[in-house]
Amino acid sequence: MPHKAERGVFELKQGRILCVADRHNGRGALVAPVEGLGTETLAQLRSLAGRLRLVVTAHRGRAMGIDAPDSTADLSLNLDAVETPDTIMGLATDPGTARSNGSRLGFDPRPATPAESAGLALTRFGRLLPAVVVVEANDNAPMVARWIEDGTVLQVSKEEVFEAVEHSGIEITRVAEAPVPLAGAEHSRFVFFRERGGFLEHVAVLIGAREGWPEPVPVRLHSACLTGDLFGSLRCDCGEQLRGSLDHFKKRGGGVLVYLAQEGRGIGLGNKIRAYTLQETGLDTVDADGVLGFGADERMYDAAVAILHHLEITQVELLTNNPAKVAAVEQGGISVLERTPIYGGINRHNLRYVRAKLDRSGHWLMDMISQPASAD
Repeated sequence: MPHKAERGVFELKQGRILCVADRHNGRGALVAPVEGLGTETLAQLRSLAGRLRLVVTAHRGRAMGIDAPDSTADLSLNLDAVETPDTIMGLATDPGTARSNGSRLGFDPRPATPAESAGLALTRFGRLLPAVVVVEANDNAPMVARWIEDGTVLQVSKEEVFEAVEHSGIEITRVAEAPVPLAGAEHSRFVFFRERGGFLEHVAVLIGAREGWPEPVPVRLHSACLTGDLFGSLRCDCGEQLRGSLDHFKKRGGGVLVYLAQEGRGIGLGNKIRAYTLQETGLDTVDADGVLGFGADERMYDAAVAILHHLEITQVELLTNNPAKVAAVEQGGISVLERTPIYGGINRHNLRYVRAKLDRSGHWLMDMISQPASAD
């Protein structure tokens, strides 16, 4: 991962301004994340006397009722001079006022410039809320040049950003491994992997002695879910799928669980909690993620495929209800010889969530949804 792009993620996570340069057309941008935006940072951007704009994803634009010519392009919207950090956060997240605000003529929506989109891409890469406040600026302008020179503002090129985002997850490094006896599976090993750039870390849990694994190898690609896996949340079926997978491995004589750092379908824990709040207003999981500016599923499986290749696994029995996982594994050159469904239980808290996965994401869950719901 390009060094400056890596540093840029940390700058944005600290709520600081980043200068994204566009050498191709000279239309660079000073970018600040809406998440963590402070009054001082907002004043710093306004001191450049340029027009402040809010850059959001196409998903957020649709939630705001903005009809864009390109339905996939990031959107750049005009911000009034009276906007504060709190009102800007509302423009980026509030479902109640989104549509009325989106119809406001003063928004002057247009496709984001490459520099604006690069800044937005870094927030998504860092699992921040995908929304940035920007002001167009030439890095040769006296004040901007001074900020860059004295280290007040880090400068990164849009090319570095897009390269970093595009190649993340494709290259993984095996960092460490150790035996970790599990209940009912004492012969187990944890192998720790880190993605290029060091931002995301994953674990492969190898159950049973390799020479005793069945063919094809039972494999579960499991995206982390703190609330479900650790605390037993009733809002999802993730914890039950995790434990069901381990039970399946034990019965089959072994297998591999690839535990992926993709909380909340890839949007991060903070955004997942935001989405939970939105779901309390009646939105399902897909619509809640859309209001925040995300697609129905932001996960990628490049790292998982790379880990399986590293483990020299070429044929698998994949434990999943998700057709996207099957497609990703096969496209990565690994044969899915069998698919085994893995279900949790239905309760009044997760019924809408499971229905959304079935009806809107195409998961194979008809057998699960036909179960009677528990009283929990």
